[in-house]
Formats: sequence, structure tokens, C-alpha cells
Amino acid sequence: MEVDSITSAASPLINDTFLPYRAAANYLSEILHQNNHPMPLVGIICGSGLSGLSNAMDEPKTAQISVKYSKIPAFPKHCTVEGHKGEVVFGTFAGVPTICFRGRFHSYEGYDMKTVVLPVHVMRCLCVKVLIVTNAAGGLNPNFHVGDLVCVKEHFALPHLTGMNSLMGPNDNELGPRFPSTGNTYDEHLRKTAQTTANTLNMNFFKPHGTYCFVSGPMFESKPEGRFLQQIGGDCVGMSTVPEVVAANHCGLKVLCLSLITNEVIVENDASHEKVLEAVSNRSEQIELFVREIIKGLGDTKFLETIPDLSPISLDKATAQFQKQKQEKRDKIKSRLTISFRTLVFGATCLTVGSLATTALMGKRRV
Repeated sequence: MEVDSITSAASPLINDTFLPYRAAANYLSEILHQNNHPMPLVGIICGSGLSGLSNAMDEPKTAQISVKYSKIPAFPKHCTVEGHKGEVVFGTFAGVPTICFRGRFHSYEGYDMKTVVLPVHVMRCLCVKVLIVTNAAGGLNPNFHVGDLVCVKEHFALPHLTGMNSLMGPNDNELGPRFPSTGNTYDEHLRKTAQTTANTLNMNFFKPHGTYCFVSGPMFESKPEGRFLQQIGGDCVGMSTVPEVVAANHCGLKVLCLSLITNEVIVENDASHEKVLEAVSNRSEQIELFVREIIKGLGDTKFLETIPDLSPISLDKATAQFQKQKQEKRDKIKSRLTISFRTLVFGATCLTVGSLATTALMGKRRV
């Protein structure tokens, strides 16, 4: 029997680990169909403080569709980190249908890696072609300063090399191969488009290439750790992004990654999340315009049309199986509660009868 199969020969059921993103995608797909909204071609994952990217979507805002994470099957109810809004927004950038995840899930919050990359797998199920992922990062390169925006070309992920990897476990062959290459993870055309757009907008703080280092967090890096990452070629460092990028590459999505430098690791002694959000706030409007113009360029040049359509992912059967499993879990909990309640009542009854009998016996002895 093939371990990585969508279904097994012995059972028609879909592997349990493949159900959450299929159920979530099916739910969102139905919402889009009900509102006669086009399926997205571009996906965006917003980093800390960058949830305002959805504000750059086309007017009118009434044409947008917002869905709270708490409403989506299999999604965590909310994001626990300040600066992450916890909702999905559907709209258009310069006419290009786009899905924007306003907030991400981090492994340091206690989520497993499959949950961390859940938005990516949902986008793949919706047949998104391009992923733009953003983050706030610490600067390692001495030539990178707070406020610089780095276009990531490569990454180094020590947690991935030591077993904390979003591709571990059964492989969903509908999404991608068991052993994907990571040699061309960050699409060259997208990086060139970002460079051209930055030149047009006179963004002198744009860095056209850099290596992003992924660490688990949640603490900020010590100076020796920063020096180590710097010596192996790291330009910036953060606690997210690479799991999502690796999952997107596995799924066949074209990836553009933008890292905003919010602190200088080797120099500063007092990094904090508040300072990160402040640095992001100072660049937020420029980044919103930048991303909008990048997507506009992808539409104007017909680049999106040159990307082959990804094969559709089967959703209906998975959703039915997912809902059945949820109901079975609820029934089990209800059954356990019922048994516990009955046991409690029986125990209380026995205690009451015993107490009354003891009282009666003591009364007879007194007489």
C-alpha cells in the first residue's frame, strides 16, 4: 500500500491530514460562488503589522468579501500575535482577483507545522498561481537598516533541517511530489518585477536580493546567534515565512517574498515587538502601494496568463468526511459527558442514601 496516496486501497477515505485545507477551501469557494466573485489568481500573506495590505485593494470596498478565521472550518479561531488581524479578504488589485490573509500562524504559538501552512494549502486548493508573502525581519547584513525592504532570493532554515518541517508526514500527491526541489523557490521573474516596480516608485530603501534565515522564536536572537547566521550568509532573520514558502513551492505556486527590516540584530540590545510594529507602521503605506503596483504589473504584462493552470483539487468528498469526523468527535464528547453525569448522579444518590441510613441508624441507637 502506498503511504503517500490520497486514499488507500483498503479504504476510500482521504488521509486525515489532507482534510483540513480541503474543507476550508471548499467553504471559501462556496462563498465566492454565492457572491459571484472570481476565483483568486494571487495570494498574499501579511506579516506583523502589514494587514493593511488589503486596504490597497480596488474600490469599492463593498465589492470585497471578508471572512473571519473563526468562521472557516479547521482554522484556529484567531491569531494570538498583535499585528495579525485574523481574517481572509477577497478583492482585486488593479483588476487581478486576489486573496489576502490578514495574519499568519506561527509555530511558536504552539501550532503544528500543518496549521502554520494551512493558508498556503487553501490557496493551492483555490488554484492561486502566485503567492506574495511578507514579513518583519531583523537585519543581519550591516548594509541593511531599519526601514529597508528586502526581496528574498534564498533562505536558510535550521528548524527545517532538524525535523521541524512543514512537509513531514504523509505527502498529498495532489499538491506536489514527495521530494520537491528548492533550487528555484523564489521566482526570478517576480523578483525582477519587484525591482522594476521599486525603481519606478523611487524606492531607494529597496534591496533587490537577500538571504532570509528562519528561526523558531519567540525570543529575539542573541548577538552570538546573529553573528552565526551572518557568517553563514544570512542577511535577515525572522520567525516565520519559510514554512509557508516551502509549502507553496511544493504546491507549484510562484513565490515572491518581501522582508521589512525592523531592527538590527547585531547592533541593538533592546529589540521588542512594539518597535517592530512601529517600524512597520512607518513603511506601511509605501509597501501597500508597492504590492499593488507589482500585482498591477503582473496583470498588465499578462504574466499570470503564461503560468499554466494548476490541476484542480478534489474538495467535496473531503468536506463531507471532515464534517462526519467532527460530528463523531462531538458525539463521543457528548457520550462521555452523559456517562460522567450519570455516574455523578449515581454517586450522589448513593452518598445521600448512605447518609440517610447512617442518620437513621444513629437515631435508633440514641433511642
